[in-house]
Amino acid sequence: MASYAHPEVLVSTDWLADHLADPAVRILEVDWDPSGAYELGHIPGASLIDWKRDINDPIRRDILSGEALEALLGGLGVTAQTTLMLYGDMRN
Repeated sequence: MASYAHPEVLVSTDWLADHLADPAVRILEVDWDPSGAYELGHIPGASLIDWKRDINDPIRRDILSGEALEALLGGLGVTAQTTLMLYGDMRN
């Protein structure tokens, strides 16, 4: 991880295991094809974000606005105090 441009934003599997039950941490699996990943198995407690359905603006074919993303994450229990751990398919 040291060769990564910002290694301070990466977590280890040990860190994740230690925080699975931490109420201040939300684990989000972001998938392009949820049938190929999340539905086959995922990290316990992880919520699914379907890239095509949830993040991709259907009109502009662009990522959601800040307000729409805030609403999406708020619906998943994310607040300004929440630590997010993201992982997913397609090298995300």
